[in-house]
Amino acid sequence: MTTVLAAATWSTASDYAVAACWRGQHDNAVALDGAKFLVAGGADATGAGLRQSAVYDFAQDKWSTTALLGTARQLHALALLPGGKVLVTGGVSSAAAAPLGTAEIYDPAANSWQPTAHDMTTPRFGHSATTLSNGLVLVAGGSGPRPGGGVMALRSAELFNPADGTWQPVAHDMADARTGHTAISLQDGQKVLVCGGTVPVGAGGGADLAFCELYDTATGTWTPTGSMHHPRSAHSATALSATTVLVAGGRAPGANDDGGFDPFARATAETYDLATGVWQDAPAMPAGRAFHRAVALGAGTVLVVGGADHVDNESGYRGAIQFTAGAWTTFAGLGEGRLAFAAAASGTKVLVVGGVTRTGLAAAAAAVELTASAERSGT
Repeated sequence: MTTVLAAATWSTASDYAVAACWRGQHDNAVALDGAKFLVAGGADATGAGLRQSAVYDFAQDKWSTTALLGTARQLHALALLPGGKVLVTGGVSSAAAAPLGTAEIYDPAANSWQPTAHDMTTPRFGHSATTLSNGLVLVAGGSGPRPGGGVMALRSAELFNPADGTWQPVAHDMADARTGHTAISLQDGQKVLVCGGTVPVGAGGGADLAFCELYDTATGTWTPTGSMHHPRSAHSATALSATTVLVAGGRAPGANDDGGFDPFARATAETYDLATGVWQDAPAMPAGRAFHRAVALGAGTVLVVGGADHVDNESGYRGAIQFTAGAWTTFAGLGEGRLAFAAAASGTKVLVVGGVTRTGLAAAAAAVELTASAERSGT
């Protein structure tokens, strides 16, 4: 039996400047320090990319307006650089636009965005960006231009050097092309675990992946590792420690091996052990969810918030649950349900901001309804 934690309450926080959503895996808020977080880009209700960015201060419950991005972008990736600057890469300016190859750097001291000296070697969106132990940033996978038109999932990866603003392709591609995957830094950036995502198979969508692989910073190579027990996209992946990862949820998987059909987002969860390269089933969540966010609340504890079953004809979930000591505990629900939002944690304090509240038939005008509202938990 689960119980609501006594300290689990949400209160209204200062609104973001605009109603926005963030539909990617690596476009989430980035910590500038222990109490300040940068949010950048995203999309508005029409699907157009945004140039908006701002910094939230947990101590003051206040947003500080920053300079606009040079390029409107969504489905981009953010990564904290050594020294406190933030790199934003790729994305698209609108749903139908070509992938972007540009990148920009935010300087908190100057409160400005500046383009990198060079563009990425491959335009991409839906990719990951992970800062490594050597100070370089690994950008991997995503969707890129397909010869003959359209987009395809990418196997390629490249490294950004903050010292001179240059990009260098990783000599060896990933074993599997993937987009919308998760990438988790392990052992302080010595290894990167990439898991799940999709491979587009036509205009109707893509196939979800259970395949996972590891990038080794020391050798610059990719090695396949244990596959998840379930294919996943729109899931969450969070480090429980320097060598373990929790993966939870994901979109509805469709037909099962036995021919049955699961119409709901996955409720399953599993954990990965770097030492063995093996995934183990964790207790299932009380209900499935996708397009949610998960934030670490200290070693071994993860808070999973919001989400939905699908991106169409949905209302965002208010529910939140906490994973600790190998079990799920009910957490107080949000005041406003949301999916595809941004989230950040400062110690045991958590902020959620923006996102999609209702879509399609669940919305008043059968459209996409976004919010600029923010909520925070903790004291």
